[in-house]
Amino acid sequence: MTSDVDKVLIFFVKTGEIKLVDRVKKTDEEWRKELDPETYQVARKQGTEQAFKGKYHDCHEDGIYQCACCDTDLFDSETKFESGTGWPSFWTPIAEENVKTNVDKSFFMVRNEVLCARCDAHLGHVFDDGPPPTGKRYCMNSAALKLVKRSEL
Repeated sequence: MTSDVDKVLIFFVKTGEIKLVDRVKKTDEEWRKELDPETYQVARKQGTEQAFKGKYHDCHEDGIYQCACCDTDLFDSETKFESGTGWPSFWTPIAEENVKTNVDKSFFMVRNEVLCARCDAHLGHVFDDGPPPTGKRYCMNSAALKLVKRSEL
C-alpha cells in the first residue's frame, strides 16, 4: 500500500493542473545506470558544473526547463535572466510545489540548496540577489536540467 509520504503535489505546465503523483525513488545504482556521468554527479551527488560551460548558461530558447532525472517541470524560459554567474539563473520556479529547498552547509558556507520536489535531484542554489519581482536568483546547473521547447509540450 502506498502512503501519502510516497506522493507529492506537482504542477504540470501542459495541463495547468496540480496533481498528486508518486515520488520518484530509485537506488543509487539505478540512477548511475540511467544518467550520463555529469548529470549523475551533479543531480545525485550534489556536484556543480564548471561556470560558463553548461549547455544552458547562455541559452535563449523558449521553453520549459525540466528535471533531467524525472521530467518534472521546473522553470520557464520567460523567468530566465542573465546573472553573469556562468549558470542558468531564474527569478522564480514554475510552481512552488515543484521545487524544495534544503540548508546546505558544505564548503564552509550556508546556502539554500534547490531540489526537485519529485525525485530530490540537486538542481543548484537560490540566493536573495536576483531581479524584481522576486529578488531571487535560482542559480541552476545545466546538467540537472533539460529544455523542452514550448512547441513540443
